[in-house]
Amino acid sequence: MKWIGLTGGIACGKSTVSRLLSERAIPVIDADEIAKEVVKPGSPGLKSVVQEFGQDVLLPDGSLDRRRLGQQVFGHPELLHRLEGILHPLIREETRQRRQVLEEMNEPLAIYDVPLLFETKSQGQFDGIIVVSCTKEQQKERLRRRHSWSEEEIEMRIASQIPMQFKEQRADFVLQNNRDEQHLLKEVERLLVWLEEKKIS
Repeated sequence: MKWIGLTGGIACGKSTVSRLLSERAIPVIDADEIAKEVVKPGSPGLKSVVQEFGQDVLLPDGSLDRRRLGQQVFGHPELLHRLEGILHPLIREETRQRRQVLEEMNEPLAIYDVPLLFETKSQGQFDGIIVVSCTKEQQKERLRRRHSWSEEEIEMRIASQIPMQFKEQRADFVLQNNRDEQHLLKEVERLLVWLEEKKIS
């Protein structure tokens, strides 16, 4: 089975591309979804996070307060590294299990939707890498619409990721999500052609 990485910058539209691929019967494993699952209430992952960062990172219902945790770690590389040390092994194991299921189903190709592909130096694991890109101003505008984050929080979130230019230069396929929805759909159709070629190459 061909294992294709799908990544991009925050608010570049990677999740939308992932959904459009799923709707076209392309198997997609979502690292963000797994990251939420491994810290759900009652999980060993959440217990480890609370032990490391304190009860303040919990909401009243016992679930993880992702914004409060983000405020603690973003802009503080050592804290972010400690958080990743808890989460990444759990995410890797769950991903391995889901990938194995798809391989046993004889799927020719699967997408791994992973925001921090380059940040975690995972390039060598993939048979191809797709990068969803847009401008920094578009990232900021989308984050303003989507979250109640301050400008400082927005800047820190973007700055915590590797620059888009670096990612584009190392991608096998760059999908530009810098215009309207119709343009994005055309880009996805172009991507589907590339994926068909990857299946048989």
